[in-house]
Amino acid sequence: MKTAAIYARVSSDKQREENTIASQTAALVEFSGTHGYSVPEELIIQDEGFSGASLIRPGLERLRDLAAEGQIQAVLVHSPDRLSRKYAYQVLLMEELARHGVETIFLKAPQTETPEDQLLVQFQGMIAEYERAQILERSRRGKRHRARQGEVSVLSGAPYGYHYVRKSDDSAAYYEVIEAEAAVVRMVYESYTVKNMSIGAITRLLNERGVPTRKQTTRWGRSTTWAMLRNPAYKGTACFGKTRAAQRQRIKLTRPLRRRGGIAQRNSVGHERPRAEWIEIAVPPIVSDETFALAQELLVHNKVHAPRRTIAPSIVQGLVSCSKCGYALSRTSTRSTARMIHYYKCLGSDAWRHLGGPVCDNRAVRQDVLDAVVWSEIVKLLENPSLIQEELDRRLVAARDTAPTKRREDVLRRELTRIRKSMDRLMTAFQEDLLSLDELRQRMPTLRQRENASRSELQSVVDQVANRAAYLRLAETLAAFLARLREAADTLDIQDRQRIARLLVKEVLVGDDTIVIRHSIPIPGDPGDGNGPMPPSGSGQGGDGKSYLLRKGSLDTCARQPASLQRRRARASTDC
Repeated sequence: MKTAAIYARVSSDKQREENTIASQTAALVEFSGTHGYSVPEELIIQDEGFSGASLIRPGLERLRDLAAEGQIQAVLVHSPDRLSRKYAYQVLLMEELARHGVETIFLKAPQTETPEDQLLVQFQGMIAEYERAQILERSRRGKRHRARQGEVSVLSGAPYGYHYVRKSDDSAAYYEVIEAEAAVVRMVYESYTVKNMSIGAITRLLNERGVPTRKQTTRWGRSTTWAMLRNPAYKGTACFGKTRAAQRQRIKLTRPLRRRGGIAQRNSVGHERPRAEWIEIAVPPIVSDETFALAQELLVHNKVHAPRRTIAPSIVQGLVSCSKCGYALSRTSTRSTARMIHYYKCLGSDAWRHLGGPVCDNRAVRQDVLDAVVWSEIVKLLENPSLIQEELDRRLVAARDTAPTKRREDVLRRELTRIRKSMDRLMTAFQEDLLSLDELRQRMPTLRQRENASRSELQSVVDQVANRAAYLRLAETLAAFLARLREAADTLDIQDRQRIARLLVKEVLVGDDTIVIRHSIPIPGDPGDGNGPMPPSGSGQGGDGKSYLLRKGSLDTCARQPASLQRRRARASTDC
C-alpha cells in the first residue's frame, strides 16, 4: 500500500467558516480508502486562508519537503485549482513531485495517463487562472465604483476612533465615532501640533497613562502613532486606493524558515499611490482640517529637521545645501591644538559614498562663521516688520479667495443641492405611486447619510476658513513681538535661534565663493536675485567691516588679508 499525503486549501475566511476545507479532506480520505492509499493522520495537510496564486504557503512547503525527503509516494488533491490557481505553478509543482517519484492525483480531474487526459488537466489549470484574474478585476472595479459613490464598506475596517456599522435593511454601512477613542486621537494631534511633542514622546505618554489600544492587549508603537497622524479619515475624508501592490525587490526564503512555517509575502502593498489617485469618502471628522494640515506640515518638516542623534545643535542645521551638486551638507569636525572646529561638508565630496569617486569639489565651510552670517541676515530681516506684515496680508487674501478649502466648499454646496433634489424626486415618485414604500425605505437612508456627511464636512470647511482668518489677524501685535525679538536677539540660545531660522529661511545654498540665503518671505527689490552684487551689509562682513574666512584658518588671520582676497573667498547674498 502506497503512503500518500492529502493536500486541501481554501483562500478566504468565508470558505473557512463554511467548512469547505473539511469537505475536501473527507472526500479525499474516502478516495484514499477505496483506491489503496495509506494516509496517516499527520499527512493530512491543510492551508486555510491562503491564495492559490502564491507558492509560499506553510502547508505546501511542508508537502514539498516531505516529497524531497522520500516519505510519500503520492499526493491527493481535490482539484487542480486547489493546488494552484496559476497553470504555470501547477506544472512546476507536478514536475517537482514527479522528479522525487511522487504521483499527483486529482479527485475532480481525469488520471493523466493519456495525452488527452493531460490536455484536459492543462485546460482546467488555464481556466482556473483566467477565473482568478476575472474575479480580481471585477472586485477591483466594483470597489472603485462603490468608493466613488461614497460607501465606506470598501475600506478595510474602521481606524482607531471609529466603529464600523454594518449595512442593514434601513441604512448603508457607515463609521460611528467612539468618543473615548476620539478623545485620544485629539490628544495625539494636540500634543504633536500644539505642544510640539515628538512621535516617540507621544507614544511613551500613551503607554505611561495606560491608554488601551484597539486590541486592548498590545502596547502603542511609534508606527501606530505616525499612521494616526497621517490618516485623512480623522479630518472627515477617508481615502480608498492609497496604496498599491508591487513586486518585492528581494525575496529570500530559506529552508529553515519554511520548516518553521514562516511566511514571506511575495508582493508588498506599502507603495503609496499619487495623492490625485485617492478616492475620498466622507466620514464624521474628529479633528479640524486646519489641525490635520498642520500635522502634515510638521511631519514633512520634522522628517528633514528632526534632531535624531544631534549632540550640539546649530542654527542652520538641516537648511544647508550645496549649490553645485544639490547634495546636503553634513556636519564634521576636526581638532586643532586649542579646540574643536566644526565644518559643514558636502556629501557629494565624499569619495567613499560614490563608486566613481567624489561628484563635487566644493570645500568644507566653517560652521560658527556660517551661523553668524545667516543670523546677522535674519536680524536685519526682522528690523523691517512691514515685510512680514505684507506677507501675512497676502496669505490672508489667498486663504479667503484662492484656498483649496474655498473650492471644496463650492463642491460640497453643489453636492448638497443634488442630494436634496434626488430626495425630492423620490418623494414625488412615492406620492404619485411610481415608487413603493419598500423601495423608498431602501433608497432614502443612503441619501440621508450622504447629506449628513456632506453637511458635516461643509461645516468643518467653513469653520476652518474662519479660524485661519482669525489666526492671521493676530498680526496686529506683530510690531511689539518683533521689537522684543530684536532686543533679545543677542541673548537667545542656539535652540531659539534655530527655531527662528527655520521659520524665516527655506534653505542656505553654499558655493565656492557665494552663500545664497533663500527666505520664506519675499523681499521686494532683493539685490540677491542675480541682477547685481550684494551691499556691504550682506557680504559676509561684520560690524567692523572685516570679511570672514569661511573655509579654513582663524578669524584674526583672515582680517589681516587684503580686502579683494577676502571678498573673493567669502561673499553672502540673499534670495527669496
